[in-house]
Amino acid sequence: MRKNECRLITAETSSAAIKRKHIYFEEFDHSRQTERQNWVSSEAETKTKTLTLQPEPIRNPPDSNRFQALRPCSSSSSSSQVHRKRQKRNNFSSSGASRQWVFSSYDCSDCKDKVVIVSYNVLGVENAAKHPDLYLNVPQKFLEWDRRKDLICKEVNHYNADILCFQEVDRFKDLDNLLHKDGFKGVYKGRTGDACDGCALFWNDKKFTLLHEENIEFQDFDLRDNVAQFCVLKMKRHRPKSISHANPSKIRKRQSRRLLIGNIHVLFNPNRGDIKLGQVRLFLEKAYKLSQEWGNIPVILVGDFNSIPQSAMYHFLASSELNIQLHDRRRISGQLEYPSWRREIIAQNKDIDRHRVWTPFYRQLMSSWSDEELALATGNKQVTHLQHKLNLSSAYLGAPGSRRTRDSHGEPLATSYHSKFMGTVDYIWYTGELVPVRVLDTLPIDVLRRNASLPSKKWGSDHLALVCELAFADDLKGP
Repeated sequence: MRKNECRLITAETSSAAIKRKHIYFEEFDHSRQTERQNWVSSEAETKTKTLTLQPEPIRNPPDSNRFQALRPCSSSSSSSQVHRKRQKRNNFSSSGASRQWVFSSYDCSDCKDKVVIVSYNVLGVENAAKHPDLYLNVPQKFLEWDRRKDLICKEVNHYNADILCFQEVDRFKDLDNLLHKDGFKGVYKGRTGDACDGCALFWNDKKFTLLHEENIEFQDFDLRDNVAQFCVLKMKRHRPKSISHANPSKIRKRQSRRLLIGNIHVLFNPNRGDIKLGQVRLFLEKAYKLSQEWGNIPVILVGDFNSIPQSAMYHFLASSELNIQLHDRRRISGQLEYPSWRREIIAQNKDIDRHRVWTPFYRQLMSSWSDEELALATGNKQVTHLQHKLNLSSAYLGAPGSRRTRDSHGEPLATSYHSKFMGTVDYIWYTGELVPVRVLDTLPIDVLRRNASLPSKKWGSDHLALVCELAFADDLKGP
């Protein structure tokens, strides 16, 4: 991605006047790491006050887990020991580092139906070739597709996944052939226009049946060549041996388990927040419509949203609404703001108020939105307030990780890493009929930076796969 900037506004009060500093940060440079760490330490010694305008209150804050009211897991030592053993057995190691499974607070031991879903931007072959400046420090052999495709398939198989959602796929047949051997079936939707990549969705054929497939071509709405895909999947069932003693209502429920899976790769261009919002708006509208048509079934939406945590786009997904008058369209995705991992490192300094220093500077920006841009973002040039009808939660917020891998809200510090960007743009969202069981934590920043960039010897893409196991909430409510 391009350079990331963030503006820090400070005010120092003196007897004469108020001085303001504007500090801009350029993209990180490994050779200047020590110098910048010293800068942070020296800045922390200066006592500052922060002048910010607070954004409008947000319904259902995104950093809260909406399912905490459901039955929590037991705090007994035996339960903790079981979780630790499972984590140790299932960790995926690489280059001396490992990605750890972390568990949510729910006791899902009685849940019969669980689904492991993976979202993975696999780095298109053509895109890697067109942007060599992003991989200057990556040995050529690590960029070779024949090597990367084997790494990717080996990795996702290690997770015992049931559903795989890939973005930036331009070698679908290669992936299809490899995954078919492991019992997966898949569908592909290529981007329109001159682009040669697209989205692919695979499911374990022993566990799911495809009931319905539908796609969105955003060019039909003048929203560029990106695409999104949807699949309605039904869980396959084996007749219970002791059916005479089973609860008939539960049998019917489990025999008809259905899920709507949505997969998207949102436009990258940070300056076109209007188009980004338009794509996500249509994605959410279609997901809600399909869910209702199939009996209000649970929804899982995944992909590369090209938006960082706590950005306006993120808040729209998490809170179901957004007043776009409060945001510059070039700041909708947050990609031009300060990278999340740097923001956390500085905010952890004891002399800096982490809850105020990096609060976005909001003001009325209606003049920056033309009628055409409003129409693209909201579907109507007279509309400035967006809403959607899905009650979404982010999977990684439901299973807290450590400060080495998560920001202060609970999202990963980095899901993508190349020579011009390190940050989070990938997500797994789910609706209230589901609860998170566990997620595969991302790698700490210091571990990622042992490599000059991704892909690397052990990782086949410049993104990290997001992996989450979900259970059905009604299984938590007892017999």
